[in-house]
Amino acid sequence: MSDWLFGSALDRVEFARTDPEWVRAAWAEESALLLRVGEAAVAAAPDGSLAPVATSGDYDAERHYLLGLVDGTPWFATWAGADGLTPLRSIMDGLPAPHLQAAFTGAGLGTWHAGERFCGRCGSLTRVVAGGQSRLCPGCGRESYPRTDPAVIVAILDPDGRLLLGRQPSWAPGRVSVFAGFVEMGESLEQAVHREMAEEVGLGLAGITYLGSQPWPFPRSLMVGFLARASRTDVTAAEGEIELARWFTVPGLREAMASGEVTLPPHTSIARRMIESWLAGELTSRPPQSERSPRA
Repeated sequence: MSDWLFGSALDRVEFARTDPEWVRAAWAEESALLLRVGEAAVAAAPDGSLAPVATSGDYDAERHYLLGLVDGTPWFATWAGADGLTPLRSIMDGLPAPHLQAAFTGAGLGTWHAGERFCGRCGSLTRVVAGGQSRLCPGCGRESYPRTDPAVIVAILDPDGRLLLGRQPSWAPGRVSVFAGFVEMGESLEQAVHREMAEEVGLGLAGITYLGSQPWPFPRSLMVGFLARASRTDVTAAEGEIELARWFTVPGLREAMASGEVTLPPHTSIARRMIESWLAGELTSRPPQSERSPRA
């Protein structure tokens, strides 16, 4: 399981990726590896491990994107669409942290390049620069960078400390999770928490506290986690979007998991980390110290 709270296991070599000769030399190293990627998909072996191949032939800046160094080994990615790839969701729980981070980076970066071949300002065909970390338009000089879409993900507790979990209709039977939604233009993260949770479950919230974040390449998001408290428990699920919204106690969720009534998100997701923190008693409905009345 990757721990997103500490330094990355993937060295992104920012100091060198703008040097074309350095990138070419990295490609030519005997140990260098190339990972085929698609939207939320990667090349994988039958055992669920990543299946990069040794780099070969000439380096092509338009097709070979430098991810960085994994334990000193250069890793590159190349776009393969969906041809012979494995959905990343199906294997990510079994990947070691360096490979998981390389896979997340490669899938997100490849998806961005596949959709950004033409300049959004003048329509000219752009070219790849900085080892794949940006694209430059020869027509108007505009430089564009890989896009990350921020989204909030929220653990909502009621006054009794119960956790609200729900499910979308498209999920596998029994799968439940905390609630999430994309941040809109001109909106702060906290404002997105209030708006999205009002839209999805009809609740007003207080005591919003930042918990952590995680990249999420489905297709190229950044999940930003929060804890929030609800003052009431009557839930109004968004029709067509939320199939179920249910309050759980810790014993109740453990029992539902043990019986197979519900399943949780993947272990490598921030959603799972949030739920497990609540199960362990690390997330409570008590207000932060700054919101409590001072002692007399």
